[in-house]
Parts: sequence; C-alpha cells; structure tokens
Amino acid sequence: MASHPMTSPQTDSVQFEAAAPRVTLRNHFAHPYDSAIAAARTCYAPRIIGPEEITDKQRLQIGAATFFGGHHTVYQHAHFEFGLENVSRQFVWSFLHAHPFYNSEQQSQRYVRLTHALAYLPPESPGFGAAEREIYERAVARAWGYYRELTALLQDDAREILGDIWHISPISHPKRVQKVDRQAEKRAIEVARYVLPVAAATTMVHTLSGIVLHRLWRMAAASDTPAEALAVIGEMVARVREIDSQFFDRFGNEPMEQEEMPEWSHASIESGHAEPRGEAFAREFDARLAGRVSVLTDFSPQAPRVVAEAYRAVLGLTENACSDAEAIDRLLNPARNAYRLETLNVGVHAPIMRALQHANFTFAKKISHTADSQDQRHRMVPGSRPLLALTDTRAPDFLTPMLIAGNSRAREVYEHAMADAWSAKNVLLDRGVPREIALYLLPNAKAIRLVESGSLLHLLHKWTMRTCFNAQEEIYQASMEEVEQVRAALPALGRYLGPPCYIRAGVASPICTEGSHFCGVKVWLEFPKIERRI
Repeated sequence: MASHPMTSPQTDSVQFEAAAPRVTLRNHFAHPYDSAIAAARTCYAPRIIGPEEITDKQRLQIGAATFFGGHHTVYQHAHFEFGLENVSRQFVWSFLHAHPFYNSEQQSQRYVRLTHALAYLPPESPGFGAAEREIYERAVARAWGYYRELTALLQDDAREILGDIWHISPISHPKRVQKVDRQAEKRAIEVARYVLPVAAATTMVHTLSGIVLHRLWRMAAASDTPAEALAVIGEMVARVREIDSQFFDRFGNEPMEQEEMPEWSHASIESGHAEPRGEAFAREFDARLAGRVSVLTDFSPQAPRVVAEAYRAVLGLTENACSDAEAIDRLLNPARNAYRLETLNVGVHAPIMRALQHANFTFAKKISHTADSQDQRHRMVPGSRPLLALTDTRAPDFLTPMLIAGNSRAREVYEHAMADAWSAKNVLLDRGVPREIALYLLPNAKAIRLVESGSLLHLLHKWTMRTCFNAQEEIYQASMEEVEQVRAALPALGRYLGPPCYIRAGVASPICTEGSHFCGVKVWLEFPKIERRI
C-alpha cells in the first residue's frame, strides 16, 4: 500500500528518541535458592526448616529432584520486584502480560501526556541497517506528531461534552471550570494515543515469583518480540544471578529456540488460502462478530442449575429448602449478598461465591491493541490473543474512538496516521526487515481479534468495573454487549449485572465508589439503557 505522509508543523517538529531498556532489581528474598530447598524439606519435617540449615548435598539432591521432577511450588515462594524502564508496549502486551502470574504498576498512556517520541529501537541486525533504521525512526516521530495534533484538535470537543455533563455556564465557579478543562485534556490525550506506535516506551514496577521467571526465560521466544524478550528477561535473570547465582545456574535452564516452538512450525503448514493469512483470518473472524465488538460463542445452558446446586452444597441445603431461583437470588442480589458490595473483590475467598465458578462463558471479540493491553489485565478472564507476526495485514486494520469519529478534521488526521503507519511497516517488510521489527510501527489502534473465556465469578468482577463510565471506551462497549447477551441467554444469571453505582443504588452508600472521579452521570437511574457520550 502506498501513501504520502501528511505534513504539518506538528508532524515535522518531532525528534525520535531511542529508549534503551533498563532493568533493576528493587526488592528480593535474601536467599531465594536456599529458601526453596528449605521449603521442600519442611514438607517432610516435623518443624519449619530455615534456609541457614541447608547443606550442599541438599542443594544438589533436593534441587534436582524438585526442579526436574516438576515439583515447582517451592520456587514460587521467592518473589522478585523489578523496575523495568523503556521497554516497548508491544513487548508488554505480547509477552510480559500475556500470562496471569505477575503484578505490574505501569505508566499510563491514558492520562499522562507523552511529550517525547521515546520508543524502543531494535538493534541493527541482518535486514535492519542504517537505511531501515531511518525509516523506522521517521515513522515513530511522525506518529508522535499526529498524537500532538489530535490532542489539540480533540480538546474543544471533549470540553464541550464534559461541560454539558457538568452543567458548566458563565456563572460556574472557576474551580469547577478548571476541573472540566483538566478532564478535557486528559480525554483528548486518552484518545489521541491511538496513533502512537506499539514501539512506544513504557516504565513499570513488575513483580513475579522465581518459578515464573524461570518459565519466562525458557519461553522468551514465544511472542511477537523474541529479541526484546530475550534481552529484557535475560537482564532480569542476570540481576537474580547477582544476588543468588544458584537460583538459575544449578539447572541449566535456557530459552527454547523459536524453531522448536509448535506455534511457528504449525504456522508454516500451508493454509490453502489464495490470499495472505492475515486478511483471510480477519474477514472470517469479523463475519462471526456480525457488527458487534464481542459475541457470546459458548456457554452452558444448565449453568443456573449447576450454580444453584453448588450453592446448596456449600450450605448443606436441600432443593426443597432452597430452590434454584432462590439460590441464585441469594448469590447475585446485592440486597441479600453483602459480598456484591465489597470493593476488595473477595469472591474467591467467599465460600458461597465460589459457586459462580461453575458458570462459564466464551466470547469472540475485536478491540484495539491499546484497549486489549488493559483488557488482558483481567487475568482471571484469560484470552487467546493473536501472534501479530502470523495475522498481519497489508491494508490498515484499526479501530476508531468515538471522539475522533465525531470530528471530521480529527478523523482526516487519524486516517492519514493509520495509512502512514501501515505504509512504513509495509516498506520495511518489502525491504526484508524481520517481521518482529516492522510490527513495532503498528499503532495502538491496531485491531486485535481474540477469544476470551471466564467464569461468572470473575466476569462479574470485570463487568462491574468495566460497565462504569470511567472504564476505557472499547472495554466498556464490549462489557455492555457481553452483559446484554448473557441476560438474553440466561436471564436468571443475567440479573444484577452492571456498574458499582447500579449495584449499590438503594442498597449502600455512597452510590458511586469513584469519589472525586465520579463521571457526572447518574447511570444507575437508567442502566442499561444509557448513552455514553465520551
């Protein structure tokens, strides 16, 4: 696809800044390896064994027996808290957050203005030399120019909508006006970020257990960013080796080669399509969606019965004493179940709430890369996400936020930004640049098609949080569609689904749990027949 970059003072004045990944070990166990061996010994001892009691023989024999025998829980006790700076958002999405066993506090792109075109720069390699690097850097800088331009274009629209919601008038208090102005800027930034490349650098505090670090090191090539993953995870492993070399050196655990991984060998099997794999996959997947963001593709019709039986099993009740309808109402009605009002999300710890684990739902959905980066943080609702290297399309394939869709000039700029991003990516591919490098130029708006499943217990938490007007726009829309379909398919289980204010209205105070971040709309009065404007 050919395109001509759209130039303006905003897009011409940006300079690319290469971000060098940096890994620091912020906190750790004093003796992670000996602590693991001590934990293993404690399993067969009359008392708790301390790490100071471990001998060389035990390190050798128990270490090998547990690690190579698959008894890995002993290596889960030790946790490591890392500071990760200047890693790409593509790496975070494709690898670091693609599993459930971690904790991250990551720099926000939603409400933090990114003033510099700071992005991951792949090292020079065969196919990626000085000329290709220049194309890459220009594309990143140009995307940042579009980001600045869109931020400026969208602020007035955001201010007008928010001013209407908050009833701003010439006699409004200056502090109230200032609050709306700040929120308008944040909303404009949140939407403008869709044009930023997934190469954009991010910083985070990232904590995981020792066994997860072993697994990440072994599977470093299992993503769209194998080189970056090997470098960053390699540095994490190096930091652990500095404080306890035994934790890795005793086992010879090394990364698998990409050629060994079934994903890549299976991908080489002839698909039988006359057109490129990505285009055919996207067209077939979108046909299943039939215009929706998220489609319910599977569930158990007997779920209400199973949930009710599980509830009775917890309390030792007969069906005569507690019917299915009564059991479900006791579980889901916030007026009868105080757990529904907890913001601490205690569901897995509440005996009766675990009955909701037995109702499961599967959805096919399409959201942007940036929205999915937030959606995947709901780790108890796992998804099968695409390898972009295997589903890439030559033509632009993206989502458009509603604030952009409603502004003709912003939409023009946005569509130019999308065309430029795909053009630069395609130019690199045509020059023989490795696919993993070229894909860093894809924008946050890139469409991600995935299959996601979860139990009602964990979906209940997700839907409560994400049907709030403060939720990210696309995840909100997907959640609303999912709630609607569950209500239609299983009305008994679809009752009492909605945002915190809807759940708490007439039952608990305050109605809104967002405090100073209240959206300004009394959603609970009309939910689910409510229009979200921004």
